[in-house]
Amino acid sequence: MQPPIKVLIVDDESSQRSGLAGMVSAWGMTAETAAEGEEALRKLATFHADVILTDLNMPGLDGFGFLAKLRDAGEMPPAIVLTAYGNIETAVKTVHEMGAYWFLEKPIQPGPLEILIRRAGSHAALRAENRAMERNLGYKGAVGDLVGTSPKMQEIFALLQQAGPSRACVLITGESGTGKELVARSLHALSTRRHGPFVAINCAALPETLMESELFGHEKGAFTDAHQQKKGLFERAHQSTLFLDEIGDTSLGMQAKILRVLQEREFMRVGGTEAIKTDVRIIAATNKNLEQIVKEGKFREDLYYRLNVIPIVCPPLRERGDDIDTLAYHFMRKAAFVDGRRVEKISPEALQAIRNYYWPGNIRQLEWAMERAVVLGEADCVELRDLPPEVLQHAPALTAAPAQPSEEALRPIIPEGTWEEHEKAKILEALQRSNWNITRAAQLLGMTFRTLQYRLEKFAIKRPNG
Repeated sequence: MQPPIKVLIVDDESSQRSGLAGMVSAWGMTAETAAEGEEALRKLATFHADVILTDLNMPGLDGFGFLAKLRDAGEMPPAIVLTAYGNIETAVKTVHEMGAYWFLEKPIQPGPLEILIRRAGSHAALRAENRAMERNLGYKGAVGDLVGTSPKMQEIFALLQQAGPSRACVLITGESGTGKELVARSLHALSTRRHGPFVAINCAALPETLMESELFGHEKGAFTDAHQQKKGLFERAHQSTLFLDEIGDTSLGMQAKILRVLQEREFMRVGGTEAIKTDVRIIAATNKNLEQIVKEGKFREDLYYRLNVIPIVCPPLRERGDDIDTLAYHFMRKAAFVDGRRVEKISPEALQAIRNYYWPGNIRQLEWAMERAVVLGEADCVELRDLPPEVLQHAPALTAAPAQPSEEALRPIIPEGTWEEHEKAKILEALQRSNWNITRAAQLLGMTFRTLQYRLEKFAIKRPNG
């Protein structure tokens, strides 16, 4: 049995505190309360909360100050902000800048709040699990789902420890779904810039004109729809980390502009006349062979060498055989915790089928497969029948003798190039089911609000007109 989630409730209104504490207790969780930030900090010294629910507008140390102190101290528990004064700007500030897990407006609906607390609790449990794995298995893990004991992952963990504190550029390469963004976030978490925001952009998701405005910002009146000044990502990531995903898809013109910022440490907003200094650590990622496209004249050689100061290669899952079991159990426990299920093991037949499969979608596909198995399973054990059809097609007969896999068996059911189409289809389905409510869609997908926002930008998904 999982221990009960411990929740600290911070609100200056006694009726809100008691009401929330009653709900949390009714869900089988442990609740503690505080009337403002300073009292909450004192409570955390003895009450080791898994999740924090906090108001923003409070006397004394308010919610912003409370979150800032937790963030600066490091290892902040997932915090869900509850406020009657919510708006988009406040949500962005609390989630992106202050490091909060989620944002909800009062009056609070019990159903969504319970889901959020359980999901936030799963993140806290996974962090604790990773720390335990570091101690027990002898490797240095990073954050979230970046786990493994294979030699190739040991090399990555060693690189993270060495490169994390540096300000040097890092180039992360690997197939889709191999965890490149997790590596980037780990580098940020291990850096001296970790108290600043992790700012990310998908370079393949925007046309060059929009991307220039996103990266460098623009002045009011710079173009037709520029109704006000906008700060770009280089400005927002000052003294922090900027992640340029799919850098291999940028145009030569945009590559030249990025190179200039890296060399001169300054830029100008679109339509601006004054140079703006910036101190940004750049982490770039791509699933393309940059050396090859440099030879083809599609990527600037000088930018390639400027980005490739510290190269990190994320291996495909098929080359991480020693990690298959660890990852399968990791994702099984994660899905079970979120769904409030008791699923503790994987049958030998199911585990063998997982080992035999080619996993063209890599870690991302394995996570979805284990989530499916937990949701559809009826017992405390993942059985062979609970796995996706494409995995079952490669499962050996129970009485069959071991044999070398055929060429047909090694051919992926879902080619690598179409796996992202599958992910995009799942996101669109969730958006349609939730009537394009991003918060609800993220809940259906098991993602955080920030992750879904990033995926929407990556796939250029916009709500249809009408």
